[in-house]
Amino acid sequence: MNILHSIILGSILSGCFNTGVNNTHNTMEGNTEIKDTAILGAGCFWCVEAIFQEMEGVLEVESGYTGGKTINPDYKSVCSGTTGHAEVARVVFDPSKVTFDEILEVFWQTHDPTTLNRQGADVGSQYRSAIFYISETQREKAEYYKKQLDASGAFQRPIVTEITAFDGKFYKAEDYHQNYYALNPDQGYCRMVVRPKVEKFKKAFGNKLKK
Repeated sequence: MNILHSIILGSILSGCFNTGVNNTHNTMEGNTEIKDTAILGAGCFWCVEAIFQEMEGVLEVESGYTGGKTINPDYKSVCSGTTGHAEVARVVFDPSKVTFDEILEVFWQTHDPTTLNRQGADVGSQYRSAIFYISETQREKAEYYKKQLDASGAFQRPIVTEITAFDGKFYKAEDYHQNYYALNPDQGYCRMVVRPKVEKFKKAFGNKLKK
């Protein structure tokens, strides 16, 4: 059992946090569907989207922009690093099948949260490691695990992940960014960067993959 898993599993078993406070209930034809949302930045959103699309309990993943001041940003302006926005994935999940704790475990293990405004060769504030929390419970969990991981020595350097309140403004990225890896698996960046991350996720989290 790795350090991240043991920290998160221990917190779940000890009941450190309440769950279900941020659930959205959608009712159709008498059926109640429970959904929750995580908004995460971990470098290029193609990578984040591709990883979480493979995770059991995840219902939908959208690539987009948040965290900045520019209204209706586009990919070119975000890549300039002047908008303040980060590339993020909006992950909608079924909390009866996967918890926010497990989402965080995958998040921290599938990118480097110790490099400021950078993931590999992708450099700029738009590629920052970030959790945009949408409830106090999400904030508490993110800050707790960040503190515990730093204290445990899980990473050789301090975690620099930004933990900040979601301001309610998520700008969906252009259509060609959506489902990018699935539609373009042989594109150069996908072969060299996205695919190795997805394969690493599948190897480390075999028990969390969609059937």
